[in-house]
Amino acid sequence: MRYQTIQWEAPVGTSFRAAGIGVAALVLSACAQAGGLGSILGGVLGNNNSNQVTGTVQRVDTRYHQINITQSNGQAVSINYDNQTRVVYRNQDYSVGSLEYGDQVTARIQQTQNGAYYTDYVQVDSPASGSVVSGNSQVQTLQGVVRNIDVSNGWFQIDASSNVLLTISMPYNANASDTQRFRSLRIGDAVRFAGVFLNNSRVELRQFY
Repeated sequence: MRYQTIQWEAPVGTSFRAAGIGVAALVLSACAQAGGLGSILGGVLGNNNSNQVTGTVQRVDTRYHQINITQSNGQAVSINYDNQTRVVYRNQDYSVGSLEYGDQVTARIQQTQNGAYYTDYVQVDSPASGSVVSGNSQVQTLQGVVRNIDVSNGWFQIDASSNVLLTISMPYNANASDTQRFRSLRIGDAVRFAGVFLNNSRVELRQFY
């Protein structure tokens, strides 16, 4: 697979226009004491001054909008996301809710003003078995009764049969009709739709019927 790499440059540091031993000493002292964003990120990202985190997904916390990732060195990091965050696998977009435990990912991050980390782009390098749609997955017709709805995170759950719960994720490229239908869903509604299984309990919607 080939993926587009987006380069990020750290902001240029403050320059000082002054002369004299006193000013030079001040600059050296500041450089020695101030770690800056580079060292902060380096501590989290394995001291490589990168703006990317590569590791294994542990969980997606939809309540607090965080993706928890463990890096190869064993260090864990929590990264915030929002409805603008893209999850991409094989040049196809998925919802953040499609990520599952065991997925190998690379997340592009930036530090927020409160010191947290945020990602607007997550690339799935190697999915856990069955966790992401493969190129030859078949569209299936499904139906059930709506049990839970999370509009902000783009998913709903249905009782398909015999208390079997399926989580249905909305695709990023959903058309206006499907988006409106999703937003009008209510608990207890009977729904019928086409979808593709991401794993045994998660489906990505293709079209409402």
